[in-house]
Amino acid sequence: MDLCEQSASTLSRMIAARQVAPSEVMAAHLDRIDAVNGAVNAVVSLRDRDGLMAEARAADDAEPKGWLHGIPMAVKDLCATKGLGTTWGSPLFADFVPAADDLMPARMRGAGALFIGKTNTPEWGHGSHSFNPVFGVTRNPYDLARTAGGSSGGAAAGLAARMLPVADGSDMMGSLRNPAAFCNVYGFRPSWGLVPADAEGDTHLATLATEGPMGRTVEDVARLLQVQAGINPEVPFGRPAGDYVSGLQGASLKGKRIGWLADWGGAYAMEPGILALCEAALRQMEEMGAEVEILAPPFPAEKLWSAWTTLRAMLNAGGFKAIYDQPDKRAQLKPETLWEIEQGRSLSAAAVYEASVIRSRYYAHMARLFTRFDAVALPTAQVWPFPAEWRWPSQIDGRPMDTYHRWMEVVIPVSLIGLPALSLPVGFGAEGLPMGMQLAGPVGADAAILAMGQAWHEATDWPGKRPPRLA
Repeated sequence: MDLCEQSASTLSRMIAARQVAPSEVMAAHLDRIDAVNGAVNAVVSLRDRDGLMAEARAADDAEPKGWLHGIPMAVKDLCATKGLGTTWGSPLFADFVPAADDLMPARMRGAGALFIGKTNTPEWGHGSHSFNPVFGVTRNPYDLARTAGGSSGGAAAGLAARMLPVADGSDMMGSLRNPAAFCNVYGFRPSWGLVPADAEGDTHLATLATEGPMGRTVEDVARLLQVQAGINPEVPFGRPAGDYVSGLQGASLKGKRIGWLADWGGAYAMEPGILALCEAALRQMEEMGAEVEILAPPFPAEKLWSAWTTLRAMLNAGGFKAIYDQPDKRAQLKPETLWEIEQGRSLSAAAVYEASVIRSRYYAHMARLFTRFDAVALPTAQVWPFPAEWRWPSQIDGRPMDTYHRWMEVVIPVSLIGLPALSLPVGFGAEGLPMGMQLAGPVGADAAILAMGQAWHEATDWPGKRPPRLA
């Protein structure tokens, strides 16, 4: 049996039944990393093999602390990890080793995970292409000349390449969804507040980003979410954790109402083939019993974009103020980060208020829409995985992109109001590259969306059916 082909849930059950030892699981995944990570560059800050094997052997006979007992994991390099280098992809932190875990890694470590290293990300997580001056570029396991997406690109590529059984990520502007689509795995953005932030900086206004799970199966995604979720009493607006696993049993799409938003009435440029692939998936969902209805755009796309860029810039300007105010450190920030900060520094209070009003009205509109639909669907990305040497796509099907992130605008309808959304693998295009589709529900419908995803996974299993061809 190839242990690297097994899901994290399967490995967990095998470890619990003593059919396999954590040291065997660790050795198999380290061997896989040795074989393919040099080409993919998904796992960074990899720890010494001897030390990792010693930890795994200690877990062989230890009492399990949780379902992740003995499971090797690499934490996204935007999360601080005790004793393990954390860089945020920035030369400013190239040698930084935290003294403590952030909350989410602490919860995963507490559930028994063995941290082997970190997963690569864009500098500061800015942009949906995982490259930075510290570790370089992460490549797509399905085509090493292409991007794995971002900002959880290392996580998605590591999963797809069978270097990791399950992975964490984070998502402000599609960072759990875009790389999942580009790498033929699942990425889940939870309802905002379900996976809490650490009590640092602003925690009242900063409601655009969240951490969450990724996996090659929906069961792994649901089980990791169970570990990550739960209120942090030091942070406002938290949502209590629910049961995301039991509802997967017997999951079905029968009778589920799905609204298809496509390209938002033409507002979102799409490369050829993406809409057709998603529509083929929706037809399959109809065959499985779902009711699919084509929807007109529920809100003006330009208003959503205006609100998004205003609020994002405001948060970046505040969050990076201490670095920006030091010219020597400012000089080491990448252009996209500088652009975000400077956009935010020029904002008026009136502009921020207007952006918040737009978001509020859009939230109310979508709440009414969800009285008619269980979920809405959108493509996860507007482009196929693009050449790894690009910084970002400057045009889509002939339409120019006016910012470094406009090419990912299709994720904004979810991110702006904190909806739970699962990126489902839906197949491959003409050039053999993967694509995904977002399935999003009302805030709090995390378990329901995961159950719909489980029904899709049982019918298709794209990650298992079509793994990448690497060494």
